[in-house]
Amino acid sequence: MEERVMKALMRPSVCYLVVVVFVVVAPGCAAFNPRMLFLVKPDPIVLKDHGGLVLTGNVTVNVLYYGRFTPAQRAVVADFVRSASAPRPPNRRVPSVAAWWSTTALYRGGGARLRLGMQVLDERMSLGRSLSLDNVTALARAAGHHRGAITAVLTAPDVLVAPFCMSRCGIHDDAGGVGAHGKARYTYLWAGNPAQQCPGQCAWPFHRPVYGPQTPPLVPPNGDVGMDGMVISLAALLAGTVTNPYGDGYYQGDAGAGLEAATACAGVFGSGAFPGYPGKLLKDSVTGGSYNAVGLGGRKYLLPALWDPTTSRCKTLV
Repeated sequence: MEERVMKALMRPSVCYLVVVVFVVVAPGCAAFNPRMLFLVKPDPIVLKDHGGLVLTGNVTVNVLYYGRFTPAQRAVVADFVRSASAPRPPNRRVPSVAAWWSTTALYRGGGARLRLGMQVLDERMSLGRSLSLDNVTALARAAGHHRGAITAVLTAPDVLVAPFCMSRCGIHDDAGGVGAHGKARYTYLWAGNPAQQCPGQCAWPFHRPVYGPQTPPLVPPNGDVGMDGMVISLAALLAGTVTNPYGDGYYQGDAGAGLEAATACAGVFGSGAFPGYPGKLLKDSVTGGSYNAVGLGGRKYLLPALWDPTTSRCKTLV
């Protein structure tokens, strides 16, 4: 693993940061931050279809855990990915992860069916505890990739990633061989566990926000502020990856820094949401955890609303 990573580091990266007044993602990268709800959003929100490739059919999601993740924490992620394209439960009144993901099927091409692929552990942190986005790209490459697959690089709470907490909680991008339209076929994403570094930015609404209305935090459905916050980022980035994998799919605004399927609805989790209030949610009668979707085995999640191209509105399950 370490030898493959070092070889990958010798290749040029396609993703970098430009710092002016704000931290801006270069074309080809898209960032996610749930606290973007405090920005003034355009009304109405309309994601333009720029005609580029979107991911459809069976899409494998390979996961690289960088740093220490307990088996219970890895199960939260694995169950979420498996649940996205699982059969819908007979009781349609129960909001499911599959129902949430089905909104992506309303986009051109009919959506992607996610399948969990390899789960790679890098507990020794082969590139150290402090990473750049170039390092993230190298890790995704070294973990192994295939055409039509998504590699998710997830970093532990004590791993520093250069743009983490600086207006972003994760990014998705593309790399690898050139395909149609001159775009790379290999997509990947990175999301960080915000438990220690910036829970007020990247674990909201399970932690008090750094800015804005100081409403009491919600109880995370899996009892883990960092992992439940990471799942919100992972969910948003997966939706952005399949609907805008190469920067010329569905988005509004500037390429690489525009609003996507989930970021167009940042801060919205249930009906009636407004800045500082995530919306109407369900609550577990035993744990008190707030959620809006149920996955395989009854595991509960809080997932961001997705933009519905048929109504031009943010679609919620509850």
